[in-house]
Amino acid sequence: MAAGGALKALPALLLLLAAGALGKPTVRQERARPGAAQHEDRPGFQYDHEAFLGKEEARSFDQLSPEESRERLGKIVDRIDDNKDGYITTEELKTWIKRVQKRYIYENVAKVWKDYDLNKDDKIAWEEYKQATYGYYLENPEEFQDATDQHSFKKMLPRDERRFKAADLDGDSAATREEFTAFLHPEEFEHMKNIVVLETLEDIDKNEDGFVDQDEYIADMFANEEGGPEPDWVITEREQFSDFRDLNKDGKMDKDEIQHWILPQDYDHALAEARHLVHESDVDKDQKLTKEEVLDNWNMFVGSQATNYGEDLTRNHDEL
Repeated sequence: MAAGGALKALPALLLLLAAGALGKPTVRQERARPGAAQHEDRPGFQYDHEAFLGKEEARSFDQLSPEESRERLGKIVDRIDDNKDGYITTEELKTWIKRVQKRYIYENVAKVWKDYDLNKDDKIAWEEYKQATYGYYLENPEEFQDATDQHSFKKMLPRDERRFKAADLDGDSAATREEFTAFLHPEEFEHMKNIVVLETLEDIDKNEDGFVDQDEYIADMFANEEGGPEPDWVITEREQFSDFRDLNKDGKMDKDEIQHWILPQDYDHALAEARHLVHESDVDKDQKLTKEEVLDNWNMFVGSQATNYGEDLTRNHDEL
């Protein structure tokens, strides 16, 4: 779960979708977590599938037979081969992955826009978002007697407002599509990085001292509920914390160290994933892939019914 070691799949922000103006909210993931996912955190090749296809398309492939998945992958390979020389280079793969990432983000915003733009003025005011997301909770507090639910909603409302204000560059309390994209996917925008770091700190810093110590760092990814010995990967993560996270060796991470962890400046996630896919599939070690090499290692790039972990989402696969 170390930040710098692998591509983050796209922003993992789960939305509080409303059934209507006073839709009953559901608890979402609390923060965007760029760079925090490792390949080993996901079942099988799920991480690679999502990076290569995008989350929704990856789920759709999981409903196909292996034969159908390979056939569709072959069509995608033809699209990635930009210069039509019969080879897929690392650069071509990187360009493809960046395109998939960007498409996912803007499709995600377009999909939920109507749920929040209640007056249809092509902007989303903070009050509209608050009403659509928290309206039910605010008007029916008696239905939220569970202490965990109460804490979640009381915590998320001011936090969302803070993030909304940071995304609202012109300060008019209404988000354009670009501003709302920054609100939903802050890890993709330079001016939102401080918010991403702050939210990460607030979530992991359980003793609220303004820092993340090693135990808090580990607790964010592993709960030793049985009280037994820690697995080897946790021991490795403790070493990672000491060697690479705690840069000033004071036993804890401050905001600058957290930013270095989750938003490393010189780390290109798409390039890292492209290099990973080429390395794992390049049988003849010529630093590029033929279509045959990709198809021979097809289950690293795409899923099928044999590796089904998602729900069926209807999409036109040929859009890729």
